[in-house]
Amino acid sequence: MYITASNLYDYLQCKHRIWRDKHGPLDERNDDPNPFIELLWEKGLNHEREIIANIGEYLLIEGKTWEEKFKNTQKAMNEGIELIYQGVIIAGELLGIPDLLRKTPTGYVAVDIKSGRGSECVDEEGDEGTMKKHYAIQLCLYTDVLIRLGHQSERRAYILDINSEEHEYDLTEKFGPKSPSAWELYETTREEVKALILNIRQNKPALSSICGLCRWYASCKKWCEANHDLSILFNLGMSKRDVLTEDLEISKVEELANIDVTKAMADKKQFGILKGIAEKTLTQFQHRATIKTPELKEDIYFPKVSKELFFDIEDDPTQEFVYLHGVYERSSDGKKEYIPFVAKEHTKTAEKEAWAGFWAYINSLPKNEFAVYYYSPHEKTIYRKLRELYPDVISQTELEAFFDNPNVIDLYNDVVRGKTEWPLSSYGVKAIATYLGFKWRDETPSGALSIK
Repeated sequence: MYITASNLYDYLQCKHRIWRDKHGPLDERNDDPNPFIELLWEKGLNHEREIIANIGEYLLIEGKTWEEKFKNTQKAMNEGIELIYQGVIIAGELLGIPDLLRKTPTGYVAVDIKSGRGSECVDEEGDEGTMKKHYAIQLCLYTDVLIRLGHQSERRAYILDINSEEHEYDLTEKFGPKSPSAWELYETTREEVKALILNIRQNKPALSSICGLCRWYASCKKWCEANHDLSILFNLGMSKRDVLTEDLEISKVEELANIDVTKAMADKKQFGILKGIAEKTLTQFQHRATIKTPELKEDIYFPKVSKELFFDIEDDPTQEFVYLHGVYERSSDGKKEYIPFVAKEHTKTAEKEAWAGFWAYINSLPKNEFAVYYYSPHEKTIYRKLRELYPDVISQTELEAFFDNPNVIDLYNDVVRGKTEWPLSSYGVKAIATYLGFKWRDETPSGALSIK
């Protein structure tokens, strides 16, 4: 039994998946290819090949088993090979496969090639942001093994990102003022993963927004619905579910519906329970535990304008590239038209031209005579990133004014979450559309298919 960097990554994504991968009902696991997961792998491998093709001299580690590859990696490090590709390092129950092992004055350091940005954020001056947890925790495992093997003495490693830029990760640093260091998170996670793999500890599945791509999604959903698990309520999730179960000794939706919120809040004040759950939140969860049909919490008013624009973007997250700004324009005279702004080549020039085309179209419309509808903050987030890349297309003031306009409406936050309730675990557009009986022409609608 080995603990790998992938195990640690999976645990950060979902604390239950580790146990289910090792001990779950295999007949309920969906092993059909997922287009988006395949896309991520394909893009990641292509990026890695490009990096390796231009990295200079290196030794590729080969072998038929992990143990044989480890032996060959040890030999290469003992011989002082400057750069090792696809090495395997093992110490006790830990097994790591860093993309690169690079010789330094303090020993070998792990270098992982990633097809995303190397840090969590970069400010407008270009200064580094914080470490990404899922990158850092994998680098910690590699570094732990190297230290145990006597090939390193420092807790540091590196990320080569989508832009071929190298980011040093000081694994002793904290993620934030009140957060643990990368190494502390790693040690805690490693022991949790070990206990789950060995079945010393078990935990329950839960439904959340990240579940859709998992091969266990249908299995976990089946369990949650059969057991009336609290996580089938929208926005409750695993962490809040576990707090409610531990502190209020409830595990089912009907039990939540019958709690005394006033008493629970008094106990929270006296005993410090229900950490992270305020009275408003608990009341909202309790209400969701009782509804059987959609509810309107307050009246919804949409602008009366001559044009309605239903707006969506498509981007390739593996390459941080926006290739489509789509607008379905509906006029008050009954005219309907789909207007796409497409980056027809995978270049910064094409991306910029498509975005500039969208803004030229927006600026051609009569001011305050159109409304824009989009779903979730994704468009706003991506547009802020595009503005940083192409500041001559639109100013920050103009961009913020566009999204602050009351005629530009985020249907997810402003309407669905703000003014309605649904008997669903997700308020995503696909979940609600399916509930209302909408059917897509494509049997498997997916952004990944449009990227391909």
